[in-house]
Amino acid sequence: MITQDYQAELEAERDYVAALYDRLDAERARAKDRYNAALRGDIDKQDGSTLVNRDADVRALGKEVSRLDVADNGLCFGQLESIEGERSYIGRLGLFDSENDYEPLLLDWRAPAARAFYVATAASPENMRRRRQFHTRGRTVLDFTDEVLGRPDAGERGDAALLAAVNAPRTEGMSDIVATIQAEQDEIIRLDHPGVLIIEGGPGTGKTVVALHRVAYLLYTQRERMERHGVLVIGPSPAFLNHVGRVLPSLGETNVVFMTTGDLVPGVRTTAEDAPDAARAKGSLKMLDVLAAAVADRQRTPEEPLPIKLADVTVQIDAGIAGWAIQEARDAGRPHNDARAVFVDVLTWALTERAIARIGKGWLTRDDKQAWEHLRAELIDELEDHDGFKAALNDLWPELTPESLLGALYESPQRLAAAGADESLWRQDGRAWTVSDVPLLDELVDLLGGIKPDPSVEKERQEEAAYAAGVLDLMVAREDLMDDEDHLIAADLIGAEELADRFIEQDNRELAERAAADRDWTYRHVVVDEAQELSEMDWRVLMRRCPARSFTIVGDLAQRRSEAGARSWGAMMAPYVKSRWAYRPLTVNYRTPAEIMAVAAAVLTEFAPDVQPPESVRSCGVQPWSKKVAEGELLEAIKEFVDAEAAREGTSVVIGPPGVPGTVPAALTKGLEFDAVLVVQPDKILADGPRGASELYVALTRATQRLGVLHIGELPACLKGLVG
Repeated sequence: MITQDYQAELEAERDYVAALYDRLDAERARAKDRYNAALRGDIDKQDGSTLVNRDADVRALGKEVSRLDVADNGLCFGQLESIEGERSYIGRLGLFDSENDYEPLLLDWRAPAARAFYVATAASPENMRRRRQFHTRGRTVLDFTDEVLGRPDAGERGDAALLAAVNAPRTEGMSDIVATIQAEQDEIIRLDHPGVLIIEGGPGTGKTVVALHRVAYLLYTQRERMERHGVLVIGPSPAFLNHVGRVLPSLGETNVVFMTTGDLVPGVRTTAEDAPDAARAKGSLKMLDVLAAAVADRQRTPEEPLPIKLADVTVQIDAGIAGWAIQEARDAGRPHNDARAVFVDVLTWALTERAIARIGKGWLTRDDKQAWEHLRAELIDELEDHDGFKAALNDLWPELTPESLLGALYESPQRLAAAGADESLWRQDGRAWTVSDVPLLDELVDLLGGIKPDPSVEKERQEEAAYAAGVLDLMVAREDLMDDEDHLIAADLIGAEELADRFIEQDNRELAERAAADRDWTYRHVVVDEAQELSEMDWRVLMRRCPARSFTIVGDLAQRRSEAGARSWGAMMAPYVKSRWAYRPLTVNYRTPAEIMAVAAAVLTEFAPDVQPPESVRSCGVQPWSKKVAEGELLEAIKEFVDAEAAREGTSVVIGPPGVPGTVPAALTKGLEFDAVLVVQPDKILADGPRGASELYVALTRATQRLGVLHIGELPACLKGLVG
């Protein structure tokens, strides 16, 4: 029942939040005005404005505009009242009263002063008397719930707000949990651990959003340190990244790159998967020896001597001198393409020695050093333009790209055997890349090194870069030149500006864009979701991307489906951080109702009897059901479910084995959640090898409200508890 006191409090809170929005709008307007002025170059600087200064202004003010633009919905979501009666409002960002010693009007949820909002309980009230949580729509406060702290009968979880959030219909993307973070989650979000943190939790425990909020917290508390290098977030699928991609921007963080493991090498993007045997082989660190052997196999001696016909003499590249050149190049310790220069130098020296000895026979000795070296220089020039010599070099020590080497390896049983590779790696189209190939391509970048550019092209590039640099210097100084037109022809200025703008644009890309396009970019922090699926080779790539070894790793070993994935966190981390990693479990299931979790737990017992399922905090009152249909009735039954759910608010999905129309594989729903889920032919999902039980477990735990199962044959024994 709404009382007069409650209504008066509600009106007061509405007025306060409305005033916060007024202040936010004013700050936005000021920031946008300054941003536009910076774009026009109107900001007055006593020391003289340069393009570099103005670019810095544009960047800084652009970030401020973006920061202020994230808070239209749910700007303020709660209030704390201390025992002394002081009130603090908590929201997505901080707002201050500039006319009153910058008194905080709204505390950023990441600020230390806001922590009590998440961790205060009846047993430990953190000097707080009351926690108030707002229910908002847009800019309007609809109502609020109060939790009185420090009293024996007070709840410890703030269940009213929490259960309202988890019972709400799902949307297309993941929403943040910043208004309903629980103490267990907040402890992990704010954990002061600089290295690798592993968060493990079953379905519905909120491990993904906890990891993302931890990133937002780190970016807030370590802004300068984190911002220059950004954060990489790795997810299991593009659909998952779409789902979570709005969480960090909604919290004001944009220096974040979202990728799957299939995107980690620029220029390659794949979601295709290998068969289990090939995935297992490619994911093992044993592939390092295979790749090294595959590179060495392309450094070869000729089976028969190769004649090189010069103007005055014919020399031969035989196995002896080629073998010597190969050994010298390998001993140089450089990547393959870089070491090719050593191979070429040694081979060139050996051939010219032989040629000089024959040409100068009877009249030239080594004592005549000047004549000897003069003749050598002529022979070197001749070899550099010699098509036969170039062809021999490309045959004996070819320049290779990761794609050309790996593709040729997969297509050749002979090359696979020579490299000691598993025969399951053979395929007809060597370049039909899978996600398991990406870490191998990345490894080959280091093993092969760069390809030497064509000298004429490189010279032209250097000249253009030098010209552009000169243009930039000229443009910086042009304000001083405007009174003296003889210094700068108008046509030259237009052309120079166009060229310089191209170089400036390259430098002015957003951090996320620059990082995603640069294989050698290193991140300050990396988040890995569904981490149990990553192979040893995947981890090698990610550790290379983050030399500081600052990771938030999220997973559930019970949901592992990949044959190359983790069976133990310790074993996977040992090669990189040994035992220097922290582990935090999440045990409470906020998403999956108890009725559905009971069904999923029976499946979990079948394939992972030692794993304790997470405890659901709520019931939905709807029992999961099963229905047996004839094979010819299956598609119609699926359509009935889809039509019925389309009439409801929220989201739904049909999950089934490959080949059933209208269904999606369980693997593509990992990390996602839906109001209603229909699982089709669970017996066929279970039959998909060792990973089948894990996939069925994933499928059953995607639902937040309603779960149904369609089957043609008998229900698997682990699902016998379903209502028919």
